[in-house]
Amino acid sequence: MADLIYSAITSLDGYVADEEGNFDWAAPDEDVHAYVNDLERPIGTYLYGRRMYEVMTYWETAHTVPDQTPSVVLDYADLWQAADKVVYSTTMKSAPTARTRIERDFVPEAVREMKASGDRDLSVGGPGLAAKAMEAGLVDELRWFATPIVVGGGTRWLPDGVSLELELADELRFGSGVVFLRYRIGT
Repeated sequence: MADLIYSAITSLDGYVADEEGNFDWAAPDEDVHAYVNDLERPIGTYLYGRRMYEVMTYWETAHTVPDQTPSVVLDYADLWQAADKVVYSTTMKSAPTARTRIERDFVPEAVREMKASGDRDLSVGGPGLAAKAMEAGLVDELRWFATPIVVGGGTRWLPDGVSLELELADELRFGSGVVFLRYRIGT
């Protein structure tokens, strides 16, 4: 049985993007990136809404960018390209990346079936889709990278109106000031 994991790199005040939609302040340094890569290795399928998918398509061609020196960047690109992607969108007709299928609606029972039959974990990306997954009781684990910045508003990583009992499973502080917290969600 696979777990469904929601990971996010946020500001300390819990935003994945600021009020202007910027998230450049969340770019991980090499140490954080390497740690993210290690966490992503067990992921077999990414679940995305259209907007998050469009951001993530960069990783399909990241290896073609000249002078892409940090090996952690190329490592993440390899991991992302090797995984299946499911994009929930009512407007996309086709996907420009390999191993990608489009679903018109997020159907919780279909995700339950993916979890039950999966031998590799699933990851839900983006706060909108993650909110639907949390509301349906599908998310097993939260992984939070809190960056040392307060942006004061924007897109929150956790939805309003969802109450979860959490158990701290791991924590790590990086030299850059980023703090990682991993929580298992209680039943």
